[in-house]
Amino acid sequence: MNIEIIGTGSFVPERHITNDELASKIDTSDEWIRSHTGIGSRHIADEGVSCSDLAVEAAKEALRMAEPEKTLEEAALTIDLVIVATATGDYYGCPSTACIVQDKIGAKNAGAMDLAAGCTGFVYALESAAGLLSINADRKRALVIGAETLSKFIDWEDRGSCVLFGDGAGAAIIEKKENAGSMEKSGLLFSTLSADGSGAEHIIFKGGGSKEPFANGETLGKPIHLQINGQAVYNFAVKAITDTVKKLLLTAGTTIDQVDWIIPHQANARIIQAAAKRLGVKEDILFMNIEYYANTSAASIPIAIDELNRRGDLRKGDLILTVGFGGGLTYGGSIIRW
Repeated sequence: MNIEIIGTGSFVPERHITNDELASKIDTSDEWIRSHTGIGSRHIADEGVSCSDLAVEAAKEALRMAEPEKTLEEAALTIDLVIVATATGDYYGCPSTACIVQDKIGAKNAGAMDLAAGCTGFVYALESAAGLLSINADRKRALVIGAETLSKFIDWEDRGSCVLFGDGAGAAIIEKKENAGSMEKSGLLFSTLSADGSGAEHIIFKGGGSKEPFANGETLGKPIHLQINGQAVYNFAVKAITDTVKKLLLTAGTTIDQVDWIIPHQANARIIQAAAKRLGVKEDILFMNIEYYANTSAASIPIAIDELNRRGDLRKGDLILTVGFGGGLTYGGSIIRW
């Protein structure tokens, strides 16, 4: 049995903010942001636009690719499961953003749930969806989405963190297929999921949960926002990438020279480049689009996959390695035969 990606999609808000525009409002510069992160701009959702709104648009693009002969309504009825990986969902805990997406696209036959694994969310969600398809003969297709509206949870007065993030969504439709005779196995081949909960507070939304509930009558000085220990995350991320890539290659019994594309979570160009140097990765197989989107957390890997796919740079038989790392702390990756 193969679990294959049959459609991809992505969506980013129309509002586009350059580093120079940010520098006109906070004490920073285009040169500083680029030299420290590789980021040149980001897309920001307008007021009133939610995480599910972005997820729905990415889902529609994936549905159109997977079922070009069908209407969106007909295509949505072929989906058996919707998983949305997000840290910035529409609501606090319940209902899940996936349920809202399921309703908005008309996937009436699908179960739906969210998954919280930070920036590694899409990797976790893809493996989870593949497993849920595998154990039930009646499930054939899953819609897997990474979607974030991080701009709504950023402290825009913190110049060290507000420059890092953008909003967006990426989606993939995966389908369970029987192996065709002796043909080489395709689709999702291997994955690894890991975590280091001892670093949980290095990337965190503090306040409002059961650990730190708001007191009756309490007034917030500021809205809840993302807090990051930058140096700790940098050290963790470089090691997480190298460990994940090595583990995947060992499991697959292959070498880095046989990989056509490495698609990392787009957190910081310096992190990715440092890990690539340790691994001896050639730059021509390392895909980065952080300059245009910034860090879109769980959305970054599926946005990158869709961009490569729509450019025609993913060819049948290509070996793709994805690797993510982020809040939790979580990390992991997958090897996919396109």
